[in-house]
Amino acid sequence: MMLESLADNKTRTGHASAAAFDPSTITRPDPALMRYYVIVSLLTVFGFPFVIWPMIFKYNTLRYSFDDKGVSMSYGWLFRKEVYLTYRRIQDIHVSRNIIHRWLGLSAVAVQTASGSSSAEMTIEGITNPEALRDFLYMKMRGAREHGDAAPPSAAPLASSAPSPSHAVAHPDETLALLHEIRDELRALRASRGSG
Repeated sequence: MMLESLADNKTRTGHASAAAFDPSTITRPDPALMRYYVIVSLLTVFGFPFVIWPMIFKYNTLRYSFDDKGVSMSYGWLFRKEVYLTYRRIQDIHVSRNIIHRWLGLSAVAVQTASGSSSAEMTIEGITNPEALRDFLYMKMRGAREHGDAAPPSAAPLASSAPSPSHAVAHPDETLALLHEIRDELRALRASRGSG
């Protein structure tokens, strides 16, 4: 009984901390990330000048943005990289800290999608409170899937000559809707050949 009460309290506290967390405060990495980049560059010894300059440019241009639909990250001057992930596309979230991260109080939050790539689609670096960010992203990810955002206009049910119960539900995935349309057309074609 006492253990159940503690578990419920911990669950409520976790949801409260995720709800109280304001991701809009994270627009730039923590300044300790630059110290991390210098240490990592120093570990390359002779490669230091070649490694440090790209990291300086990355740190100075690295920006994060969280909105109602997703999270974005951008960096770079000459070669700009911009990544935007909607919460519904997020599949998994990993928090990682190596020994230097732990020493500096930093962590990296890797966000993965179902893109088929083994690496993370986005890595949010220089975070000092990764658990709250992870909980926030999980909450948004589950909310986007459970409540469902408005389906795009092209994902509306497709008209078909043969009515099907699968057309009663709008499919948020265009590919799935297209496959359902092809299936229904093939069924209608077989039915017309069988009756003719």
